[in-house]
Amino acid sequence: MALVAEPEKPSPDIYIPQEWSDAADSIAYDSVTSPPPIAFICGAKNSGKTTFSRHLLNILLNRYKKVAYLDTDVGQSEFTTPGFLSLTVVDKLTPDLTIPCLKTPERSFFFGDISSKRDPKAYLNYIYALYDYYKKEYCPFNNRENPTKNELPLVVNTPGWVKGVGYDILVDMLKYIAPTHVVKINISAKSKNLPGGAFWFDSPSKEMVNLIEINPALQDSYNRSVLVQKDAHLMRDLRIMAYFRQCFASNMNIMTIKELANALASQPPYEVPISSIKSRHLYCQVPSTEIFYSLNGTIVGLAVSSEESENLPWCVGLGIVRGIDTVKGSIYVITPVPPSTLEKVDLFLQGFIQIPTSLLQVQGCVSPYMSTNVFSTS
Repeated sequence: MALVAEPEKPSPDIYIPQEWSDAADSIAYDSVTSPPPIAFICGAKNSGKTTFSRHLLNILLNRYKKVAYLDTDVGQSEFTTPGFLSLTVVDKLTPDLTIPCLKTPERSFFFGDISSKRDPKAYLNYIYALYDYYKKEYCPFNNRENPTKNELPLVVNTPGWVKGVGYDILVDMLKYIAPTHVVKINISAKSKNLPGGAFWFDSPSKEMVNLIEINPALQDSYNRSVLVQKDAHLMRDLRIMAYFRQCFASNMNIMTIKELANALASQPPYEVPISSIKSRHLYCQVPSTEIFYSLNGTIVGLAVSSEESENLPWCVGLGIVRGIDTVKGSIYVITPVPPSTLEKVDLFLQGFIQIPTSLLQVQGCVSPYMSTNVFSTS
């Protein structure tokens, strides 16, 4: 199986219906929208939210030099690996709307799971912090104090969990972000859709918001939604593998999972002093004597402790813990994060994001990350 890579040439365009184009144009070129628009995309699972968000990004980039993208879907993230909530500033068009590509976010948090149901409170706090950062850095009031910063439009993509607690989370997000435009994608199965109208307001509101309701891109002859069913587990694994493929130069001949597994097994890891790192297990308790041993052979979020709140550490990327040497006092980590950034990391976060089994079960390269051998960092 080949790895997913960012295409150099555009592939055939996917179908964009006229109402999608009209919706995107109305957001990007709404003459009454000042400052730039904040567009919130929501709808049922597999309705096309991510595809519409990518299309809207491209339309906005025709008018603005840069666009901010707030990704709240920890299961099917757009520019990061699964388990992240992120704010990314995009400055280039996406030629192929069918293939996601990895980008370095402006700010990100490691949630450590693929669904907000694990900890809805923490999930919302991360989103609020990312939006607050966007307001501080890219909204007009603050630009008067810092005129070097440009005002940026914002696209907010959301997960497809829109019932029960998922609905409550979505309403809280809408109330906090207060977008200028809300795009709601309705599928033909009405029971799975969000309520009609501005459902997040407790009562009729005079606040300015443009609610745009559209249908999925594909429908059959009976006007029923044709939803694209995705192998979510496979897509998550491919995204993680593409992330760690960045450990190697682009001209290296690594085209298959087996080649990637062998390359990672032979990759000299970074040596990190245990004394300089704290460890936090996000969703379980581990005896203090076993904390670092429990990290061995796992994926961890590489975080920088926040001076404002210890519960909101920014995350700079992922690492694979290759080995623990308690005698020497070292942890050995494989990561594509550059050394200049890695030096700032002082916290390892462990959640439920796992190394893809396809990397661990390749013939001749079984569980290479469980080795506790000491490797040179040179």
